[in-house]
Amino acid sequence: MASDERALATWLAGRDDRELADILAARGISPTAPWKDFFDAADALLEPSSIDRALVHLTRGELIALAAAADDAGPPAEAPASATRLALTGEDGAPWHPVTEALRRLRADRPDAFVAGAEETAPEPASEEETLAAAERVFTTVGSLADVLVAAMHTPLTRITSGDISAADRRKLVDAGALGDGAELDDIVGAAAAAGLLTSSGRDWEVAEAGSRWLETSTPERWRIVVTGFRASLPSGLRTPDGGYLPVTAWPARYPLDEEWDRRAASLARIAVQWGLLTPESREPAWATTLRDGDDPQTAELAWHLPAEIDRVYLQADLTAIAPGPLAPRLELRLRRLAARESRAQASTYRFTAESLTAGLTEGETAASIREFLTGLSLTGLPQPLGYLIDSTAARHGLIRVRTDAATRRTMVESGDPALLDAVSVDQGLRVLGLVADGDALTTGVSQDTVAWALSDARYPVISVGEDGAPVMLRHRVRPNPERSEPAPEPHAALIRVLRGSHDADAENAWLEREIVQAVRTRAVIDVVVRMPDGTERTFTLEATGFGGGRLRGRDQSSDVERTLPLSHVVTVRSVA
Repeated sequence: MASDERALATWLAGRDDRELADILAARGISPTAPWKDFFDAADALLEPSSIDRALVHLTRGELIALAAAADDAGPPAEAPASATRLALTGEDGAPWHPVTEALRRLRADRPDAFVAGAEETAPEPASEEETLAAAERVFTTVGSLADVLVAAMHTPLTRITSGDISAADRRKLVDAGALGDGAELDDIVGAAAAAGLLTSSGRDWEVAEAGSRWLETSTPERWRIVVTGFRASLPSGLRTPDGGYLPVTAWPARYPLDEEWDRRAASLARIAVQWGLLTPESREPAWATTLRDGDDPQTAELAWHLPAEIDRVYLQADLTAIAPGPLAPRLELRLRRLAARESRAQASTYRFTAESLTAGLTEGETAASIREFLTGLSLTGLPQPLGYLIDSTAARHGLIRVRTDAATRRTMVESGDPALLDAVSVDQGLRVLGLVADGDALTTGVSQDTVAWALSDARYPVISVGEDGAPVMLRHRVRPNPERSEPAPEPHAALIRVLRGSHDADAENAWLEREIVQAVRTRAVIDVVVRMPDGTERTFTLEATGFGGGRLRGRDQSSDVERTLPLSHVVTVRSVA
């Protein structure tokens, strides 16, 4: 055990900072671990509980290979590359002795985890009927994700302690027709996060810039972005060397020691079915085969099975718009900024209201731009009632103005209509803003953008103005792409600096000093080999009593006298059994 600790400490010290950070992260080491040097690190990494947690991350093949290496049963069939990344083996690929002990114990307790699974075979091709059903699922899932992103652009999705979406947000999305079943939401969000469309601060999910661009693309391209992102995010044990992934049916047996894996594998399999990579009967549509093999997915094959998209709607005198088929995504997205969708299917219905048009005006539309868009979109012209509603709503828009006071830096809410301002002041949905009367206006310490968005979401005719009094367009709340942000600080950077700072270039003396300090702490009896001035070596058996100033103090067990030995003359130290 002592030799392994020493060897592992030396091995860790030889890694560069990036490698060391990856090892600490893979082993789940806290950035605040109270380590003083690499020997502390090695000692902690060789603890049985720490090794058990690391072995959970090995696949069945890696466990079998590592067990073979521990048994010295010849070269393993599958090199356990993850074992080195987890610091479970030395330079020669042989596991440390504590790892070997853990493997022996696990093989006795869980022999099934060390038995090779069934041969992994490619799934059978889906039938034409199954392929059409898979395409229908893709169409529905793409639409559901689009609805989720649109909702999250207005109000971020709240995450609860478990990481799932809150029940309130789930219910709101179901009521809005975005989802047929609230249970689907976590899988849809998981796929979106894997593709970089949603990003989380830990407390909520917000739309990334990539998600905003995704909404403007066609349905086949939307699908391609999600499934390639999903493939890239799969655990390494599910990936193949050529960039593809193992058949979905092989996923459940991949991590036999991970108690959470069954649940996670089931979630990944559901996502694969949702996005048309597999049928519920475990067969594979033709468009998914190349994706599994590591190449680009066959979007043209999928597109051939999807409903044809349209670019025209029927505008009705009852202030509704009827799309007789799936509307092209970029057109549907803009239409939904102006109208509330009442039903979603291959034929969808949208309703124009003063509130929905106000929301569009708040986001930068004008009466002229709305008329131009709807006239070009309509197969039936622009009905007179809708034209009147557009003009009257535009005339009323901006009755409430939100600005930041230059002197106090507080947000001011003003209106030429005192009755409208009174309605805002007593609106229970706006109580969280803390609005208080300030002369003929309302004021709050909440930021201008937040106040303006809250009033817009509450369907008030609000505009946000700058210091010059000119309107400022309210943009959707989209988080910048991670690649455009400053790189996140390495969480283990401070710990690595401590380890580097304490590392002595003379590892031999550092190790001797550690052994001596541990012996002094326990007042252990040790054999100390000392190099004498004439070059000979002599062994003293001492009860270690103190260490300081580079000198070891101890009581000689043979002569019962106190001896002081300089560390510079000590060759080796070993415990007396």
